[in-house]
Amino acid sequence: MPIFCALLCSLILLSCGEKNANKENTTTTTVVENTEETAVDTGIIMFYGTSLTAGLGLEQEQAYPALIQKKIDSLDLPYQVVNAGLSGETTAGGKSRIEWVLNQEVDVFVLELGANDGLRGVPVTESRNNLQAIIDAVRENNPDVKIILTGMQMPPNMGREYTRDFSNMFPELAEENDILLIPFLLENVGGIPELNQSDGIHPTAEGQKIMAETVWKVLEPELKE
Repeated sequence: MPIFCALLCSLILLSCGEKNANKENTTTTTVVENTEETAVDTGIIMFYGTSLTAGLGLEQEQAYPALIQKKIDSLDLPYQVVNAGLSGETTAGGKSRIEWVLNQEVDVFVLELGANDGLRGVPVTESRNNLQAIIDAVRENNPDVKIILTGMQMPPNMGREYTRDFSNMFPELAEENDILLIPFLLENVGGIPELNQSDGIHPTAEGQKIMAETVWKVLEPELKE
């Protein structure tokens, strides 16, 4: 119960804090242009999500997508990371801007959306439909794309039924669409004070490192196939 309470506090602050954070951190999307420096056979990995992905409060190189790029480079794998994180993003917002960010062919798409929906009490069916629309748009852009969905959890005070349905939404979508799943992006980070910044909202650089390891466990085998 204490862990859930701590996680609840952090998540509520996340929802409120990100609204203000939009003024100073709108998006960290990096567009990879078709230049000589980008090899034709270099794959694009897009991280599409909230301030957790954008790395709010940190230098962009400290956010987990940049840490993933370092791992990729160390193994000489032919992939380039694009951080398309946006503070305060909801599934509806993600759905509305997906066509804009897909102005390049994406080979691996990591979808990190849903937490802000849950905190605002958005009906799970609505969030689910938005996530499905994003998945469909990504596949239309590249039928061979590999999609990884990151799960999120809500604290019990959101209501037993809502909490259950929200948590189940991610594995169900993963199974229905035959995509990979990271059960809980904030595993071993959420609700742990020393791994979050002084605002109690966003992971510290150390917390981002743990998130990177959580993502890498699922992503690495796909890149080495």
